[in-house]
Amino acid sequence: MIVNESIPSLVSSQKQFFLKGFTKEPEFRIRQLTRLREVIVARESEVIQALRQDLNKSEQEAYTTEIGIVYKELSHILKNIKRWSKPERVKTALTHVGSKGMIYPEPYGSVLIIAPWNYPWQLAISPLIGALAAGNTAVVKPSELTPAVSALITSILEETFPPEYVASIEGGPEVSTVLLEQPLDYIFFTGSVNVGKIVMEAAAKRLTPLTLELGGKSPCIVHEDAPLKLTASRIAFGKFTNAGQTCVAPDYVLVHSRVKEPFIAYLKEAIIEFYGPEPLNNPDYGRIVSEKHFNRLAGFLDNGHLRHGGKADKDKLRIEPTVLDQVAWDMPVMEDEIFGPICPVLTYDDMNEAIRAVQSRPKPLAFYLFTENEDLQEHVLSSVSFGGGCVNDTLMHLATPYLPFGGVGESGMGSYHGQYSFYTFSHMKSVLKQTNRFDFKFRYPSKNGLGILKKLLKP
Repeated sequence: MIVNESIPSLVSSQKQFFLKGFTKEPEFRIRQLTRLREVIVARESEVIQALRQDLNKSEQEAYTTEIGIVYKELSHILKNIKRWSKPERVKTALTHVGSKGMIYPEPYGSVLIIAPWNYPWQLAISPLIGALAAGNTAVVKPSELTPAVSALITSILEETFPPEYVASIEGGPEVSTVLLEQPLDYIFFTGSVNVGKIVMEAAAKRLTPLTLELGGKSPCIVHEDAPLKLTASRIAFGKFTNAGQTCVAPDYVLVHSRVKEPFIAYLKEAIIEFYGPEPLNNPDYGRIVSEKHFNRLAGFLDNGHLRHGGKADKDKLRIEPTVLDQVAWDMPVMEDEIFGPICPVLTYDDMNEAIRAVQSRPKPLAFYLFTENEDLQEHVLSSVSFGGGCVNDTLMHLATPYLPFGGVGESGMGSYHGQYSFYTFSHMKSVLKQTNRFDFKFRYPSKNGLGILKKLLKP
């Protein structure tokens, strides 16, 4: 077990290992990631068990939202490391005739990855894959709120890699504080907005580049032409997976007033279909991560008018999938990201009214729109700023390695997944290779130089 006093020594050893140059070879990276995949496959049942222990995730949910995404990310990146790692030649300007412009992907060095508790496996291992693919060494800080997964991540990384290459350090905020004081070359943080500000402040002291994957109140707009039964099923899936503890879950629903009642009826049907008439007794329904989070969420249950659910079991840390109607913007449930299985439903009469409601609040991490009108889709998408999202679905944009995932404004900065992970953890180093076969004398101080330069650089 690595303790606070040994953290500086660990970071120093990783920096020394990086300088040996092994990680810069694509073949080395491929071997290491292949080895990681082998260990994960061999210990997959332990991952499922740990997720069940910490968050009561069912095997299906664990595989769909945590394990399968990691496998997909690994396979995609392993197929492309060699191509992405090659220097890329770019065009040169007329003023640079004879030269070659090159971009060299270069690893930053020693990377810190601070993972959250809501998807404790995927959101630790997925960015790690990107960091190693780009050629970095890495320190992973799993969440102390999911101790079983945290211990397993440490065990798997210790089995797979030497600590001077990859290490996992468990502990609470005090460990994160010590890690953030180290001379690291890049920081990747996933978590709350408030903690993200602390991380960014720490990074600013050393001018350390970073990625922040945060959150916010992600809206879901349901227009009157949406197929309501299908829409309700997809929203229930996105809202109540992992008991609502998903950074890109629909935080609230803005539904057209003409279809509010049938939409709520279909939403209730979908909840019962997915979790049964008594979700608190469903062995596969997730639990809230801690008593503190449970108490915060339970305080929202009397906001507005209860349309479905509302029951809670403090001993089991479970809250039913809950639908609230007659919710106002100034109620506590609408102040901050809910991050739980509570779905407020608000209405609008005109789409521009809904757009203004979203625009007047901080830019969300995700945005969801349900309408079959393609012109309306383009109008809304061009009007609202958000990290990423879906039209006529929820969450699924997160699961493809071909789309960058990240926030904007208060919901974060930077993105990753697939090739975007490789670029996030790489400095794109620009190099101009100049010819010695000839030289342009006009660039030097001379009588005629200015006239030639004005012709070449004219507006």
